[in-house]
Amino acid sequence: MVLIAAAVCTKNGKVILSRQFVEMTKARIEGLLAAFPKLMTAGKQHTYVETDSVRYVYQPMEKLYMLLITTKASNILEDLETLRLFSKVIPEYSHSLDEKEIVENAFNLIFAFDEIVALGYRESVNLAQIKTFVEMDSHEEKVYQAVRQTQEREARQKMREKAKELQRQRMEASKRGGPSLGGMGGRSGGFSADSFGSSGVSSSAGSSAAIGITTIDVETKSKAAASKPTSRNALKLGGKSKDVDSFVDQLKSEGEKIANLAPAAPAGSSSAAASASAAAKAAISADIHKESVHLKIEDKLIVRLGRDGGVQQFENSGLLTLRISDDAYGRILLKLSPNHVQGLQLQTHPNVDKELFKSRTTIGLKNLGKPFPLNTDVGVLKWRFVSQDESAIPLTINCWPSDNGEGGCDVNIEYELEAQQLELQDVAIVIPLPMNVQPSVAEYDGTYNYDARKHVLQWHIPIIDAANKSGSMEFSCSASIPGDFFPLQVSFVSKTPYAGVVAQDVVQVDSETAVKYSSESILFVEKYEIV
Repeated sequence: MVLIAAAVCTKNGKVILSRQFVEMTKARIEGLLAAFPKLMTAGKQHTYVETDSVRYVYQPMEKLYMLLITTKASNILEDLETLRLFSKVIPEYSHSLDEKEIVENAFNLIFAFDEIVALGYRESVNLAQIKTFVEMDSHEEKVYQAVRQTQEREARQKMREKAKELQRQRMEASKRGGPSLGGMGGRSGGFSADSFGSSGVSSSAGSSAAIGITTIDVETKSKAAASKPTSRNALKLGGKSKDVDSFVDQLKSEGEKIANLAPAAPAGSSSAAASASAAAKAAISADIHKESVHLKIEDKLIVRLGRDGGVQQFENSGLLTLRISDDAYGRILLKLSPNHVQGLQLQTHPNVDKELFKSRTTIGLKNLGKPFPLNTDVGVLKWRFVSQDESAIPLTINCWPSDNGEGGCDVNIEYELEAQQLELQDVAIVIPLPMNVQPSVAEYDGTYNYDARKHVLQWHIPIIDAANKSGSMEFSCSASIPGDFFPLQVSFVSKTPYAGVVAQDVVQVDSETAVKYSSESILFVEKYEIV
């Protein structure tokens, strides 16, 4: 097939969005699009119309048309398949099919269109691959920027420490009556390999002066160590005397990934959150007794929140699967509760009677004489819920880092359960930290663990429910800025589904007698982050 252009237009012919895939003049494409509404026949429903030179393949979408313009030699079956893919892409980036929403998401739609068609020919991609390609960003650039920021911050810290050390040595030298560093004429150039000057020192005065400097250096450091209170932060700060570049090279030689060193890269925190979520999910599913008829409800959350508030992404999706292990219960009806989340989009399996589900919220096969498959997990219902409303968020996290005036930050984090019908288990909040800086935790609910290898602070709360709906943690970090503590990664599981899809009863088709069944419900997090 040769696809000339793809467009989204209103039923009056107004073009909202258009993308050309072959070279043509502006007047040519405008003429082709202007001719389309004139070719539409009132009162008749078709999927395509033709002219002497091109074919218009279109699909109605509420008040809009998804339109493809192809050559007449193009394969109509391939055109229709491509049209269906275009029609699936639009709701992914424009949740309401109106003109304003299409215009606001025009660039995302154009990028998605370019992944489907290249130089007029259809690419072999599906919807999931298109979403991945459009959202993909440069991981290498993030790593480079994060490592560079870390190196600059530590270099500034080293410079301040070196300046204080030189000042202390001048004061000690003047008190002891020895030669001061200020009167050595460029002697700072010979003080250390990475000091501030580069002037030479004469050999005649170098030996005696070096002895005096060494003595002052040792005594000053011992006094400083005795006067400072012992703390974990102080112990960790001692490791910064090594050059940053050599430290990064050493970590590379040991097999470490530089992405884990950078506070801006969430690789360590996301992997910790994912592993905690997977372990908790497995623990819930392990001790379920299964009857001959077993129902499994899986609810999944994808949440992205801004650090200053606001919902950037909220998506809840789920699947109801049915497993029958006894052929005596193959022909059954599954009755569901109608009290689910308002605005939930429900979709049944093609073999399920849709009218029965719409009228009675009951799942049954179109042909009631046929049984469900045996010993197989059959997905009979799936759902999806997308929202930008903050009231849809089940658990809010407020992270508030503030500068303490000493080159570090004091961090306050609090959580609150908004969906109080849920009981969240094994909640893990993973906070990224600056490299080689150990936090000093003052107050906390639950438990915490500092992972020095991944540079994260893991905060664990066993249960969050209506009786224990809020909690907080306070800690401080030296040599840090507020941006070092984002993004936060959150994971949890729950036996209560978010969408409210639950089974009420299972009965046999013929006698309508109740069938004993077992069910398991699990709500888990695929991605929950505060950026």
